[in-house]
Amino acid sequence: MKPLDLDGFDALTFDCYGTLVDWETGIIDALGPILAAHRVEADREQLLERFGALEAEIEAGPYLPYRAVLGRVLVGLAAGLDFKPSNEEIAAFAGSVGGWPPFPDSAAALAALRTKYRLGVISNVDDDLFAPSARRLGDPFEWVVTAQQVRSYKPSEANFRRALEVIGLPPSRVLHVAQSLFHDVGPAHQLGLATVWVNRRRGKAGGGATPPSSAVADLEVPDLAALAARAGVTSS
Repeated sequence: MKPLDLDGFDALTFDCYGTLVDWETGIIDALGPILAAHRVEADREQLLERFGALEAEIEAGPYLPYRAVLGRVLVGLAAGLDFKPSNEEIAAFAGSVGGWPPFPDSAAALAALRTKYRLGVISNVDDDLFAPSARRLGDPFEWVVTAQQVRSYKPSEANFRRALEVIGLPPSRVLHVAQSLFHDVGPAHQLGLATVWVNRRRGKAGGGATPPSSAVADLEVPDLAALAARAGVTSS
């Protein structure tokens, strides 16, 4: 494979949750009080894998706001663990996204990358849930495309097509950066976008909350700080 020339792009687009924000920690932390209230113990990795399967199944159906998706995911998780969550627990879990923590390197790396590229985000989320995450990341994005705006969820190509329309650059000038081969790398490649896989689960078994995929990115990095270094910008 020809090495990816990071000087050949004008804009970077990012997945957010899993790539910039540590969604697996956020998911588990949000589930913790609910499981404790129902005196349920569950394996972390099994919870994450079940979350990923349920989320992908729901998002593949008729469009629902992401709050509703998360609510249905919780109900499905609870059914498998033999308890029924309250309406308050469903609402708390569905609204937890804004509190999910960014990875330690994300904000600084985005700030550094912004000195060289225009930045955008393509996220499977509602606008109001993304807003606090954007603030935590330093509000670095010139373009924000959410599932709510498109009324579909990645891996649908519609989300990427909308982003390209909004950005107004040819696919050859846009580099998509993501943790999920399933949601992002596969469909982005179908539209002619080069991709970077941020392998946040390097060294861990399984795919966590991300469904499996055979897609292959043009470049793999362990984190966003490594991408900034490869791009020749300083992340502190």
